[in-house]
Amino acid sequence: MGVLDGKVVIVTGGGNGIGKECALLAAREGASVLVNDLGGGLKGEDAGSAGPAEQVAQEIRAAGGKAIFNSDSVSDYDAVVAMCEQAKKEFGGLNAIINPAGILRDGMFHKMAPEDWRAVIDVHLHGAFNVTRASIEFFREQQDGAYVLFTSTSGLIGNIGQANYAAAKLGVMGLSRIVAMENAAKNVRSNIIAPFAWTRMIASIPVKDEASAARVERFKRSMRADQVAQVAVALCADGAKDTTGQIFAVRGNEVFLFNQPRPVRGMARLEGWSPSSIIEHALPAMKANYTDVGASNSVFPWDPV
Repeated sequence: MGVLDGKVVIVTGGGNGIGKECALLAAREGASVLVNDLGGGLKGEDAGSAGPAEQVAQEIRAAGGKAIFNSDSVSDYDAVVAMCEQAKKEFGGLNAIINPAGILRDGMFHKMAPEDWRAVIDVHLHGAFNVTRASIEFFREQQDGAYVLFTSTSGLIGNIGQANYAAAKLGVMGLSRIVAMENAAKNVRSNIIAPFAWTRMIASIPVKDEASAARVERFKRSMRADQVAQVAVALCADGAKDTTGQIFAVRGNEVFLFNQPRPVRGMARLEGWSPSSIIEHALPAMKANYTDVGASNSVFPWDPV
């Protein structure tokens, strides 16, 4: 007996990395899986190959599971609608969508080409909209459904050279929150995961010095895609039906629950504020509560467990 027995799950980006591990684990836990992968490169180039998705589906079937494949892009709304219909037609229903599909086009913001901004937003943020919007009415009608969308510490905390990716991933946080709020009464839930895992995305980060090389080696050894998949699959199960609207991070064998933005300090001035009084009084008083501009390694400075 698996935690997803009888469920039908779509996994996007399922041909490699985290998506592949989610698809394999969902199948081992009893789900019928539609494995979606565009088959393109890390930057979204050379798209249109069914190979990666088909290979994962074949691997699932060879192990005795049920799987089909799809090689459309999550950035194409009509294609995502067809993908959902494909899963329902083949397996008789749809219960959950795990959506780690993504690309990277990194670069310093002052040098970022508009097309690189649009491409990343289109896959990550528009893609998250597409998979949720294409299925939400069906989930509401059956009063059951789970979304596991993917954010990143690049958005939640920040990372130099990833303004497009960070903006998209923080947008996913807002989307998931509203989906969770609006659909709780219909037993439809949405959660997000910020993953730490050695994938081709992480492998693309340039190694510029000994410190970053050592950090990359720690990623390889201690933070694997299959560890992220454990949480993603758990969030699709009936046993997690009281968990929605949350932000998780997975780092090796560590699972973190992130807080969500709330006021940390407030000041009032009966006579009202002016620019000068804000500069002289409000900002100095609040400075101790500022969030620094460090990247994720300043928040997670210890080696993963």
